[in-house]
Amino acid sequence: MLGEYRIEGRGAAEIAAEVERAVGAGELEPGQPLPPMRELAAHLGVNPNTVAAAYRTLRERGVIETAGRRGSRVRPKPATTGREELRVEVPPGGRDLADGNPDPALLPRLAPAFAAAAGLGDRAPVLYGDDPLDADLVRIARAELDADGVPAGPPAVTSGSLDAIERVLTAHLRPGDAVAVEDPGWGSLLDLVPALGLRTVPVGVDDDGPRAEDLRRALGSGARALVVTARAQNPTGASVTATRARDLRAVLADHPHTLLIEDDHGHGIVDLPLHALAGATRHWAFVRSAAKAYGPDLRLAVLTGDTVTIDRVRGRQRLGPGWVSLLVQRAVARLWADGAVDRAAVARSYRDRRDGLVDALAERGVVAHGRSGMNVWVPVPDETGAVARLLQAGWAVAPGARFRIDSPPGIRITVSTLTARDVAPLAEAVAAAVRPSPGRSYA
Repeated sequence: MLGEYRIEGRGAAEIAAEVERAVGAGELEPGQPLPPMRELAAHLGVNPNTVAAAYRTLRERGVIETAGRRGSRVRPKPATTGREELRVEVPPGGRDLADGNPDPALLPRLAPAFAAAAGLGDRAPVLYGDDPLDADLVRIARAELDADGVPAGPPAVTSGSLDAIERVLTAHLRPGDAVAVEDPGWGSLLDLVPALGLRTVPVGVDDDGPRAEDLRRALGSGARALVVTARAQNPTGASVTATRARDLRAVLADHPHTLLIEDDHGHGIVDLPLHALAGATRHWAFVRSAAKAYGPDLRLAVLTGDTVTIDRVRGRQRLGPGWVSLLVQRAVARLWADGAVDRAAVARSYRDRRDGLVDALAERGVVAHGRSGMNVWVPVPDETGAVARLLQAGWAVAPGARFRIDSPPGIRITVSTLTARDVAPLAEAVAAAVRPSPGRSYA
């Protein structure tokens, strides 16, 4: 069944490790079937329960999936082959519009804030048993959450938003549970969910956020959790409107046991109001990261939520890293307190570049989306061909496959480093690239 590749091992851990290694090396391909458990057990001379345990481990790690009598197979996009591998090489002299990074020119200087934080540490070194949360960081974060209408809840600090989402998911869910995710959506999240042994259930997205009817179907089919982006959704730039928030809350009211995770991805870089869903269900978490406005290397996110969820997150955190460095927390608090980032100016800069590209594409008959944030999403009939043609023209964009489950093809263009002079030639190149290529087709 596996051609020339033969699975080896005597114990469950050895068998699982061998399969995972083969998947990561490309020796077992996505979608490739694995032998029935009894067949493999006979080949290896082990008890079928040993193979069953190995397959269970692989399912929990997001490497394989099992579909009843159809048996087990390597996941179409297993956790060992992350979506970040779906990237393009920027040609010499080309422009990288695929990386999703903020504009370095809009990031604040970090040295003064870290110097001040280090000075506090020198005067009173942080020791084991100290409070793991910086009081100033929590105070500033809570004041902003109050201003945005996010319900009161205990705070926690994690190493970025993905770390927060992972901790919240594992605090409530078990392998095999289903998670409703935006489609198209954040590629790292779409990798994380199966890596935790969970199943993704796609929810369609338009400019106003997740579609309420899609969410209703996802929750009706058994999804136990929802991860939603409040603003500057990656990759489409969607931002949840007041009307959409009301519709989504109505759906969640019929499923009060849903675990709701809200990622305010656009905090600090958008000028659209927040319409939070937080508190619409019994268990919820609201996450804000410092990465986009203050720099990706500031691995820090503040979250709040219901008491049970945050207690579980902090309890598990104590058993692992313990806490996020107080040096980093104090530096971020200083950046926030000093207004190191002119948020209105940053939002305006990204809006001007984004709107300029969307308008230029519209003039050329190309539909594009980018309501907020630093990305523009362009639906295309031929994703592979569009990416290749843009590369030939000197523009590297992100293939939509990094962000999609069931949604139609597209490309993501990060506008962070675009100048006014770039807009017209880029729009011309995109318009040429999205036209179907006669006589060629791509899988």
